[in-house]
Amino acid sequence: MPRHSASTPRLTAAKEYRLDQIMAETSLDRVRMEPGWKVALADAFNTESMLRLRAFLVAERARGAQIYPPATLWFAAFDRTPLDQVRVVILGQDPYHGPGQAHGLCFSVQHSVRPPPSLQNIFKELKDDLGIDPPSHGNLDLWARQGVLLLNSVLTVESGRAAAHQGKGWEQFTDAAIRVLNNGPRPIAFILWGAYAQRKGAIIDTSRHLVIRSAHPSPLSAQNGFFGSKPFSRVNQWLAGRREPPIDWTLPA
Repeated sequence: MPRHSASTPRLTAAKEYRLDQIMAETSLDRVRMEPGWKVALADAFNTESMLRLRAFLVAERARGAQIYPPATLWFAAFDRTPLDQVRVVILGQDPYHGPGQAHGLCFSVQHSVRPPPSLQNIFKELKDDLGIDPPSHGNLDLWARQGVLLLNSVLTVESGRAAAHQGKGWEQFTDAAIRVLNNGPRPIAFILWGAYAQRKGAIIDTSRHLVIRSAHPSPLSAQNGFFGSKPFSRVNQWLAGRREPPIDWTLPA
């Protein structure tokens, strides 16, 4: 009979813990999410695609993969911007895959992290559009707290592997969020940078909502229509036409 090392039960227990942890991190009653969003997305948490996503994340954790952002921040966009306060949506693709960068808001990074090239280009366009000097950091939390939903299509990524978690189930979940907003009572301004965001936003009813489309702010495409697109002033002009207060796009230190 083969001998089992004393560590075998602990390894099994660790795997079981990871399974329980993933289930908790993606369970509606445990995630950190504003209550209005929890009600609106309740069905999306119980779909086959979400079950497959959970199984995928369990397997990734079991093989030792480093996943960004931290699990407590996977749904941060839905926690920072309550459903009934969403006025603007900026749609991203997937989180930054470098250490310490992603924190659950698309294009945003933690205060201590140097803004990546796409975010630097966003700040360049902000300067050209509204004359706002680039901030000393890349944390966009203040935008989120004014009703700007900073939503990635995919909410997790593996360290060093861009787009590693695409096609695993997150897209269906964030599609559900876009449908909630599209069908809701409040007209919203959607900013869609790049072909990926524009394909995902194809369901948006342009007769009710403002949709701003341009090239992606990536250095590979920003010169092809992102620079000069003036999304920030266009959003504020549209909000003014609705007699709503503008977004203060400045980001103090």
